[in-house]
Amino acid sequence: MPREISVLLIDGYIDDPAALGVPPYVSPMIRAVAGAALDAGADRVEYMSADMVRQGKRVPDASVSVVLSGNTVPGKYLRSMPLSLKELDSLLPRLKGWRLIGGSAADSKIAEKFDFAIKKDLAASLYDGISGKEVGERLRTLDEWNRWMLLGADIVAQHQDFPQPLVAEIETYRGCHRYATGGCSYCIEPLKGRPLSRSPEDVLAEASKLRELGVRNVRIGGQTCIVSYGSPDDSPVPRPDPSVAERLFSGLESLGFDTVHVDNADAAVISTWPDESREVLGSIARHCTDGDVLALGMESADPRVFMENNLNSTAEQVLDAVRMINEVGKERGPRGMPRLLPGINIICGLDGETRATYAMDLDFLRKVRDEGLMIRRINIRQVLPVRREFKTRVDQRTFKKFKEDVREEIDRAMLERVAPYGTVLKDVYMELADGSVTFGRQIGSYPLLVGVPYRLETERFHDVFVTGWGFRSITGVTYPFDVNSMPLDAMEALPGIGKKRAAKIVLERPYKDLEDLRRAIDDPAVIEGLRDIVEFR
Repeated sequence: MPREISVLLIDGYIDDPAALGVPPYVSPMIRAVAGAALDAGADRVEYMSADMVRQGKRVPDASVSVVLSGNTVPGKYLRSMPLSLKELDSLLPRLKGWRLIGGSAADSKIAEKFDFAIKKDLAASLYDGISGKEVGERLRTLDEWNRWMLLGADIVAQHQDFPQPLVAEIETYRGCHRYATGGCSYCIEPLKGRPLSRSPEDVLAEASKLRELGVRNVRIGGQTCIVSYGSPDDSPVPRPDPSVAERLFSGLESLGFDTVHVDNADAAVISTWPDESREVLGSIARHCTDGDVLALGMESADPRVFMENNLNSTAEQVLDAVRMINEVGKERGPRGMPRLLPGINIICGLDGETRATYAMDLDFLRKVRDEGLMIRRINIRQVLPVRREFKTRVDQRTFKKFKEDVREEIDRAMLERVAPYGTVLKDVYMELADGSVTFGRQIGSYPLLVGVPYRLETERFHDVFVTGWGFRSITGVTYPFDVNSMPLDAMEALPGIGKKRAAKIVLERPYKDLEDLRRAIDDPAVIEGLRDIVEFR
């Protein structure tokens, strides 16, 4: 190795069930790689994101070039996405020194052009290589994990989304409580073995370091079930320890983040241990930011698919969990959202699936709807063979029809419940202008996509008054809405206004109050509908 060791980290972005890393997220994996390099003796670590590469930033020379990239969960992204294989191929000649690649891209053809393709733990393999050991496949120890997350935290300040709207994901444990039975057929987490948990104090030490650096938003992710985090029970459906959750989440609240959200929960745990689970959910609802979403991996409501794929939870257990999360989390918080909501994951193409499976899944969702319950996010995807091949071939017409039915029958109804007309969503970060519509989201896990039907400056926060719903997004106007200064196209977006009335309003302003506005609007119902939206500066 050269005397001075410089390491270049290319964050090609990852999107995995256990880690989010596509903007506005920065993954814990890339931070661990940075920490491992420094711990092993690297003199300099330089970070570049996929978007910096795309924007033509110079790729510096380095002793070691490391790429982390790939998604094992197909997703739709608003502003960015993981590096494509074509982009990786064009980047490769610019990478100096010995080259490693990790993430799901390590399983691709492009990985053959790297010196090392790491499939287990890129940080651990890099550490061994810089330390002069053989670059093999292993998982990090708990001590290494905690040490590397502190050492590598500084790279967050080099991310293009720092400090806002960056969200740093923090891991609590790896592995799965169902490791002994092999876990779900499609998931690689059980292959990591018995859960290895970080203590609340170790998680809080990392969170504190990130906060000191200026990070404003965190998500506690990287675990198969946050409700059973810290449980000493080693059974497949562990009994939660509410005191551990309270230590963690009260500590996170005290650090003063703008946003604290969580990720996955096991519905079987919630259903089997209702008293303990209710306490844990209460801690999350009290101490985290509203709009928080617990993703529940039902995957299928079909009992046959459940059996053949050794799935986590039955449909009945998932319904129990949805009811409890609604009960505990339905109160609205200061940002305008319920404090805690369930999400549902459905995977198509698992072994044992038939046409009847789709009907069972839809019937389950209809039952949730008809009970008046809320679901924030229904994620429907086709299984990826990252662990093994599956016998079922997905009928694309049936799959497409199922997705359309869910969008039309369920999604809009859920959006109307989660964000009813007149809800004021605070701090919506505007990310993208598309024609005459500006799109934004609150910062956090699975935030609502909000479309404002007029141009706004992006990379700014706005409060939004909800006026309508699509199948996947909601519509609103900025709040409060100043009748005396807003432009014509914005005026047209007000409920009951339209082009003709908007032109008249603009022509005859200024106005003193609602009563004065009657000069331009002759319909008392329209005037009344504006009462909670408009102001007169």
